[in-house]
Amino acid sequence: MSASLIQANPKIILEVNNLRMHFPIVKGFLRRTIGHVKAVDNVNLFVQKGETLGLVGESGCGKTTTGRCIIRAYTPTSGEILYRTPDDKIVDLAKLKSEGDLRPYRRDIRMIFQDPYSSLNPRMTLLQIVGDPIMANHVASGKELEDRVAMLLKRVGLRPEYMRRYPHAFSGGERQRIGIARALALNPRVVIADESVSALDVSVRAQILNLLQDLQQEFGLTYLFVAHDLSVVEYICDRVAVMYVGKLVELADTETLYMRPLHPYTEALLSAVPKPDPRLRNRGNRIIPEGEVADPAKPPSGCYFHPRCRFAKERCSIEEPALRDLGNNHFVACHFAGELTLRGVLDKKVVA
Repeated sequence: MSASLIQANPKIILEVNNLRMHFPIVKGFLRRTIGHVKAVDNVNLFVQKGETLGLVGESGCGKTTTGRCIIRAYTPTSGEILYRTPDDKIVDLAKLKSEGDLRPYRRDIRMIFQDPYSSLNPRMTLLQIVGDPIMANHVASGKELEDRVAMLLKRVGLRPEYMRRYPHAFSGGERQRIGIARALALNPRVVIADESVSALDVSVRAQILNLLQDLQQEFGLTYLFVAHDLSVVEYICDRVAVMYVGKLVELADTETLYMRPLHPYTEALLSAVPKPDPRLRNRGNRIIPEGEVADPAKPPSGCYFHPRCRFAKERCSIEEPALRDLGNNHFVACHFAGELTLRGVLDKKVVA
């Protein structure tokens, strides 16, 4: 993926190039570094204005770490995080060091955290939780602050008079609405939703997903939607990026990826998508890759997925596949992409 995509395409608001986040492994009394966990290893992706890009994969594949690098909760080991500012300037967030340099962009890029229970301070009221980023950035105070918090709470489906209450008084779905209101407090342009519905009851998920879509339309938001539930991703995302052990293995628009995957790992993930129609459940077999997920501290040579891939050949264990475009912005990291016959999600129509 070219590093000049964001310069060439004014629709792109965020581009990540060769992003790496390696955590040191220390041991012994002297705390010597004996290795690194390659949580994110050479990730390339881009997000266009107003779209929702899904980032999917198994637990521990580096999805959340990628999101936290983008908002600069972590300082990346290497790589570029190119962001297009409202005045059309392109800034590499990975190179910014001080809080003063990062502050303007922390207002533009916000995050909704996974756990609505641990992400809210139990000793703070809703007014303090939602109003904290507003006060910290000197946007409003006093009565103006209360009015702004009341508006945000009302917009996410909570009553403004709740602002004096504490998080323990709310359900999981209501707490996630509080987290969404906090993320919107500074009128961001990009929101990273980190497993924002995975901790919620199924009956509440649809409400939160519909709320996120309504807010996207109203405020012109761009989403990076981190998830492992591919049914949710299919519903809300315009494009999908698939990660495996810190690497991006496939990136395409949602319909293309779900119906015509080009990477064997994507095929395996899609085979696990639950089918609500009982007439479809027994059609086709689920693909379960053999072996264990690779250790990011000691990844295999070549393609990281080759020890579990049923199509692997000798080349796969020696040469690392590059992420390449096979047409229509369908990127895949597989030596034999296009040559394999892979199964996508079955047609929703039931043949009598």
